[in-house]
Amino acid sequence: MGVYRERLTVPVSWWIVSAAAVITLFVITVVPAGLLAGAVVGGLSLVLLLVWLLRYGGAQVEVDADRLRAGRAAIELTHVGAAEPLTGDDARNAFGRDCDPKAYLLLRSYARGAVRVAITDPRDPAPYWVIATRHPDRLAAALSGHSVGRS
Repeated sequence: MGVYRERLTVPVSWWIVSAAAVITLFVITVVPAGLLAGAVVGGLSLVLLLVWLLRYGGAQVEVDADRLRAGRAAIELTHVGAAEPLTGDDARNAFGRDCDPKAYLLLRSYARGAVRVAITDPRDPAPYWVIATRHPDRLAAALSGHSVGRS
């Protein structure tokens, strides 16, 4: 049974800008090179943008009874410490100037919040994870019941 699940899909505005880019590439290729060249360039750019938007926006954050998953990374909840919700400048700084280079980051620029999760496994080189989320309070609450040393 899932305690928390979020898919970090890209916003609609990114799809609109991508569609405009594909149309622009199609038009600027059709005028000098013809319809076939425009269709090839437009088709290739459409496929590449679709793959990129779906892959980049396919990152999932999930907390279940056993583990935390953030993007391609997963960790057992027994190795998860305190979870701190971050918003505004705190979230931006957690991914920037205040970030430990050894930390694991799941960054999505369109998600305005984040959660910093302490890692208690002494063998793990990452001291903490910073996970982008649209719901930092909900993610931190889902993790707080599973943290080592917390009830």
